[in-house]
Amino acid sequence: MLRTIIHYSLHFIAPGFISYGFYRKTWIKTWIIMLATMVIDLDHLLANPIFDPHRCSINFHPLHTYYAMFIYFILLFNKKTRPIGIALCLHIATDSLDCFLMTL
Repeated sequence: MLRTIIHYSLHFIAPGFISYGFYRKTWIKTWIIMLATMVIDLDHLLANPIFDPHRCSINFHPLHTYYAMFIYFILLFNKKTRPIGIALCLHIATDSLDCFLMTL
């Protein structure tokens, strides 16, 4: 239960705090953009079963691979794509934390 609360808080609430902290003038727009990056979870639809609470997403789903993570990291260096890069890197960090917590 605690793992689920942490996971979804980091996916939905943390981008709001980041948006408000770093993009105060456009924080709502930035937060919506960051939430839109949750679309990378559509790759879960390719898995069977679609949802498995005991499966680590990292390097299992196509948009959660190390190759994809490299692209997400590159997005951080362009000012226009930085909010997307931040959100995608946060998403991957959240899923990585979830994998770690799963092993405890």
